[in-house]
Amino acid sequence: MPAGLGARYIGANRCEFLVWAPFSKKVELRITAPKKKLVTLTTDGSGYHWTALTGAGPGTEYFYILDGVEKPDPASSCQPRGVHGPSVVGDPAYEWKDGKWKGLPQENFVIYEIHTGTFSQEGTFAGIIPRLDALKDLGVTVVALMPVAQFPGARNWGYDGVYPFAAQDSYGGTRGLKLLVEACHRRGLAVMLDVVYNHLGPEGNYLRDFGPYFTSGYKTPWGQALNFDGPGSDEVRRFFIESAVRWLDEFHIDALRLDSVRSIRDFSARPFVEELAAAAHELGRGRGRRMQIIAESSMNDPRVLRPPEAGGWGCDAQYCKDFHHSLHVALTGERAGKYRDFSGLRDLARSYRDAFVYNGQYSVTRRMRHGRPAAGVPASQFLVFSQDHDETGNRPRGERLAALADFEALKLAAGAVALSPFIPFLFMGEEYGEEAPFLYFTDHADKALAEAVRLGRRKEFDVAAGGGKLPDPNDEAAFLLSRLDHGLRSKGRHAVLENFYRRLYALRREHPALAKLDRENLDAALHEEAGVLTVCRRAGAEEAFFILNFAKKPGRMKLELPGGNWTRLLDSAQAQWGGPGSQAPERLAGGPAELSLSPQCVVLYGKTVE
Repeated sequence: MPAGLGARYIGANRCEFLVWAPFSKKVELRITAPKKKLVTLTTDGSGYHWTALTGAGPGTEYFYILDGVEKPDPASSCQPRGVHGPSVVGDPAYEWKDGKWKGLPQENFVIYEIHTGTFSQEGTFAGIIPRLDALKDLGVTVVALMPVAQFPGARNWGYDGVYPFAAQDSYGGTRGLKLLVEACHRRGLAVMLDVVYNHLGPEGNYLRDFGPYFTSGYKTPWGQALNFDGPGSDEVRRFFIESAVRWLDEFHIDALRLDSVRSIRDFSARPFVEELAAAAHELGRGRGRRMQIIAESSMNDPRVLRPPEAGGWGCDAQYCKDFHHSLHVALTGERAGKYRDFSGLRDLARSYRDAFVYNGQYSVTRRMRHGRPAAGVPASQFLVFSQDHDETGNRPRGERLAALADFEALKLAAGAVALSPFIPFLFMGEEYGEEAPFLYFTDHADKALAEAVRLGRRKEFDVAAGGGKLPDPNDEAAFLLSRLDHGLRSKGRHAVLENFYRRLYALRREHPALAKLDRENLDAALHEEAGVLTVCRRAGAEEAFFILNFAKKPGRMKLELPGGNWTRLLDSAQAQWGGPGSQAPERLAGGPAELSLSPQCVVLYGKTVE
């Protein structure tokens, strides 16, 4: 039996094929090009079917025939004719030039999320490469790609992927992704890939025809859950873990973002996520490279991060959505939906200290107690952000923060994230205040499915949208409206904002108290009546403190400073940052102090070390 799933080219015009299809007594391999051929696969009763075939080099097109019915390979590495077309034998040969690359420690992560299709006019992996130098100059260290597993059509967020081993052909396929990863590594940038192991898309999803990949025992927001803890689940786990290992190993991806681990339903003694994380870490040790597993989780459960020996899943980091929700409420005043649980500034102060705002108290939106304390979990295991694809694209009309808050508030949001003790996460375009929305878009060929998606979105958002016409996800216009306009970077306040981001992340790197991701040596003080939050961070003798003023009018505040002399390093109200002018003093002495503050500003001070 071959060692790996799918079609594995082993050289000399010879290929091994392996598929798990326990529902079928007989599985045939039909070669459709370049020369037609039909082969009955060998099986031993385990549900696996396999063969090794001469004359099946790279580019060979094939289907499996399950008891007389033709299906593409669920572990296909290449689908150039779309999700319903023939699978194609890939060519694993690639002369990597990143041999000295060992990955990055998480403490150095500054993550920048990209949707490949809308980031550039080309909408391809190649279209990202010309922008990498600018991202590095901004302070980015990790390029995070939204899902690229083959999905139906040419445009999609990526969460309708149905071939977890294949890089989207319209983006540039296998070779295009490898060229992008190599280009990132040459510049010292790591690559994080979003993978979806909680569901598959509805169109082109043939997995259920092969075996018990799904369970009727649980449901997700997108339909049936994958079978990770029922009969046959060992092989289901193998399928998805092999997918993860392939991205990390063959494509040299540095980190995987696991989409919505809450929706990976699994009550086994050793959860799937734990097994996947262990496989990634073992591979990393064997290859001498850092490989990180980052969970998108809203469970507020530190078990996601704790090592297996302490009863955890062993993930390296996770999203801290409480930080985003608190910051968003403080900036916009929105309190509908999930934001009902958050008070704004008071909760933001708590998140700076504790990461999770909800650590066991009652949640109104969930109508139950939620979360556990993250005591002992280091700051370097949490990602924080002011916007991402979910929080933007899952609004009815895809409004970015730039459409919801004014220019001073955008700088304030940038400072709140960049100066935090956590890993900063940026969404493409936020650094210059992109004005295009990020809408939800699809390209389903099935008209009934496209209509169901359109009606489903309308039903979901009618109340929030106040009625009215919502963008049709399957209309190409939704996709085109979501493309970035990089030309804005050089214009007016957009250019000023990008320079402000650049300065923030330079200060984060250069000041020892900001560079060290440590929430133990942090004090966050709330001045609620003034609408102000002050945060002091320390690293040995080095100290920095920053003031986040959410008030929309000038104000004065009193505070007690630690001993020593303090120098102003940054004030978003300064004229060079397009502000109304700084009112905060350039220097302060330790002890009682009274400060004047401009509206909606972030002010950073560093302690002068004698």
